[in-house]
Amino acid sequence: MHTLILSFGTRGDIQPYAALAGALARAGHDVTLAVPEGFADLVPHDGPGRVTHRPAGNEMLRLLREVMPRLRGGRDALTTLGIMRSAMRELLAECRDAAREARPDVVVHHPKTLAGPHVAEALGVPSVLSLPLPYFTPTAAHPLPFFGVASFGPWGNRATYAFTRAAGVMYGRMIDDLRREVGLGRSRRLADPTRDPDGSAAHVLYPYSRHVLPVPADYPDTAHVTGYWFLDGRPDGGAGEAPVTLRDFLAAGDPPVYVGFGSMGFGRGADERRAAVLAAVRAHRVRAVVATGWGGIAPGPSADDDVLVIEGAPHDWLFERVRAVVHHGGAGSTAAGLRAGRPTLVVPFLGDQPFWGGRVHAIGAGPRPLPAARLTRDLTDRLGDLLGTPSYATRTAATGAAIRAEDGLGEAVSVLERIVARA
Repeated sequence: MHTLILSFGTRGDIQPYAALAGALARAGHDVTLAVPEGFADLVPHDGPGRVTHRPAGNEMLRLLREVMPRLRGGRDALTTLGIMRSAMRELLAECRDAAREARPDVVVHHPKTLAGPHVAEALGVPSVLSLPLPYFTPTAAHPLPFFGVASFGPWGNRATYAFTRAAGVMYGRMIDDLRREVGLGRSRRLADPTRDPDGSAAHVLYPYSRHVLPVPADYPDTAHVTGYWFLDGRPDGGAGEAPVTLRDFLAAGDPPVYVGFGSMGFGRGADERRAAVLAAVRAHRVRAVVATGWGGIAPGPSADDDVLVIEGAPHDWLFERVRAVVHHGGAGSTAAGLRAGRPTLVVPFLGDQPFWGGRVHAIGAGPRPLPAARLTRDLTDRLGDLLGTPSYATRTAATGAAIRAEDGLGEAVSVLERIVARA
């Protein structure tokens, strides 16, 4: 089996799909992994199957890292919009070219790449949508995750999933251009992403744990909640990516608290968040590792010897070595913290982050999420709750053990093998 995997975004959007590529290769399958060059270090090479990296989305990633943090107003945003659209067209073309070269048996695609179902249709192979949150399959159990922890009743919850058709409207012209280039007709603007071109149910892979969010009773058998996909198996366990200063800091005292918000805020408010974080850890007299990310927290050394400020480090390695974690609630950060069995405080900024923060609290793994707008006012109190409530550590330890017992990657490989066998 040859699988084409298309993904784009920050490291949290890429790492699970690099892990899937490695699992497929270990099962003897070949993989083409189309992701930005900046994540080439994540591409596994541990066969017997072969993993080929095709760079895709380099310009879009550059914009996210370098341009977005500098935006300061509407005029900047309008200027950037044209550049972003050009970069998106480039990403679509790169995905198209990767598909033409790979000639895969199945296409697994993150929705941010847009091209996946269209290149699969052109090739006449199965298309498998994948996202590490329950975003696409309508259910009465909860609304679309972007509504946070709200509930609108069974009918209302299912109705919210109509928003998943928005990409066809927003990017319809680009998608139609791509479809014309690969020999297809125009798309339907409000097409259901969970339906294949022939109207049958499309398969969706959801790499998250049922121990964090139970599988709804009304999910169809084409919605596969596999368990998380972790990028394990590196010879050094990830330590080689950790700065020497971090390893020395960890060895010098008690396990610290981790605080980091990735690229959230795009630089705006980063100084205020830094001040709030430093004040909170000082108030509770705890050691802390503060990760600045791409603008979530302002950089610069701390004057306090018990606080280490770094740009970042691999969460799967670091979180096993800390006392508790405070982060923005991205799917990858949430998975890493819970797998490590660490009490978690989520400070959500946008998107699905309030949803995951709500799930962390619902399973007893941490306090109620602290909205980013209230961070500077309430972080000290909420950190005290995180560190001072023993039940959070007990519950998270049990959840971590359950997550570690899952084989999300093995399940995903089996699902793809069955899909291709039936195609």
